[in-house]
Amino acid sequence: MNIIAPGSMIRFGWETFKKRAWFFIGIELLIIVATQVASQMGAYVNKASSAMLVLALAGLFVGLVIQILVKMGTISLFLKAHESVESLTVSDLWAPAYFWSYLLASLVVGLMRVGGLILLIIPGIIFAIRYMFVPYLVIDRGLGFRKAMKESRRITYGHKWQLLGLLGVLGLFNLVGLLALVVGLLVTIPVTALTVVHVYRILEHSASEIVPTPVATA
Repeated sequence: MNIIAPGSMIRFGWETFKKRAWFFIGIELLIIVATQVASQMGAYVNKASSAMLVLALAGLFVGLVIQILVKMGTISLFLKAHESVESLTVSDLWAPAYFWSYLLASLVVGLMRVGGLILLIIPGIIFAIRYMFVPYLVIDRGLGFRKAMKESRRITYGHKWQLLGLLGVLGLFNLVGLLALVVGLLVTIPVTALTVVHVYRILEHSASEIVPTPVATA
């Protein structure tokens, strides 16, 4: 039985999005602007003179911090949207409480994915799916990166093919948004984020009913 069938998962994301469509579109625009500004802050490091190099490096550092905070805030906002979309405000994007845990978890998981892709494509895909909910567990439960990785591995156990299929469908969904004069992404990206959060909640609930955690991987 596929408890995370793509059709029902995306339907939830779409129905939730419709409840506050303009808010989500505005949030997506804000995220895009903040990310672009942050990325440009370190764009001149290679061109900076020796006198300006320190300022350029400081700009690069600040830009990276802003990008991390934006990612954290985005996850936090969509987690709250799943529980109570009507009460969302722009301030819900501010969620810096677990910055260092999130940063460490992102670095470790990122390195594992890259290592898997270097060795073979398949291990990289498996690592990406197995640990896809690590950032959510850090933000949602405040777990350290070790516990978050262990828990993500636990809740995705036995669902990797289902998750791979869902991610494939979501990829096509966003491709349609890209083809719709790019503006479509302002709809498909929030719907995708809401869909992934819904999947996270379902797997979290489903895994809580399993007493032993299997040692073998799937």
